[in-house]
Amino acid sequence: MQLYLGVTDYDWFQYLAAAAPEEVNFWRPGGSQGFRALNPGEPFLFKLKAPHNAIAGGGFFIRYTALPLTVAWSTFGVKNGTPDFEAFAAKIRQYRADDAPNPAIGCVILTRPFFFAHEDWVPVPENWHPNIVQGKTYDLQRGAGARLWQQVQDRLQAQIAQSDRPSEAPVVAEELVRYGADYVAQHRLGQGSFRALVTDAYGRRCAFTGEKTLPALQASHIKPYAHSGPHRVSNGLLLRADLHQLFDRGYLTITSDHHIEVSRRIKAEFDNGDAYYGLHGQRLQAVPDRPDDRPSSDFIAYHNERVFAP
Repeated sequence: MQLYLGVTDYDWFQYLAAAAPEEVNFWRPGGSQGFRALNPGEPFLFKLKAPHNAIAGGGFFIRYTALPLTVAWSTFGVKNGTPDFEAFAAKIRQYRADDAPNPAIGCVILTRPFFFAHEDWVPVPENWHPNIVQGKTYDLQRGAGARLWQQVQDRLQAQIAQSDRPSEAPVVAEELVRYGADYVAQHRLGQGSFRALVTDAYGRRCAFTGEKTLPALQASHIKPYAHSGPHRVSNGLLLRADLHQLFDRGYLTITSDHHIEVSRRIKAEFDNGDAYYGLHGQRLQAVPDRPDDRPSSDFIAYHNERVFAP
């Protein structure tokens, strides 16, 4: 297993430490490079730039994706580490040489972030080079990486011991090894992670129409989140915004064999709906490649029985 030591600004860290969100977007100003250093569930640590030069916290890697600036903000909001979109956009443009109005940025999505008080910051490993710009991968189980992770684990254990709610304290090493490649499937995701994973699982296309205009697409829960529907890809559909609204209100649903059904209520209540009735009986235009990510029959049954009204 690996850990990654990523370089970040103190103001990004300070803002998120005060907010204590359940997930964060460790963004990169360019979206073309990708990020292949970690597997889901492996730790990503925050190394502060000079003059601080210390490790101040971290989180657990979920997924890397590239999103347009505006979509990254609508997906993660203040979990990007700024109080508003204008500040976020200014930060991104500070690091870019172009003036693209809506550039693609890299999103390293982390869950269950943890933040250390200043007195608990961890020194950088002895083989860290000050010229490193983005970050460095370490072996979690030997050498400098093992020593670094032990120091982080000690601080996490101390946080748990001091917490009024130990069950909500950060994951530590013993729990980390249980997840491995299944981390995303087993771990509770945040809203932003759910949206990003559903977006990628459906190939950035509306499940009903195949529409690819990303700002118009939204991640919908099949079993509503308000009714204990989980943030899980198998409980998600990527839908055009108007279809999302109709799906949530029970005017649309899907069958267990991935066909669309449209309620008669649209015509009865609004004397309209021709554009939607054309979808009735159509097969989904996009479904996830991974079988485990496809709509769960249990969630579909819930939506048909408890949400959809023919």
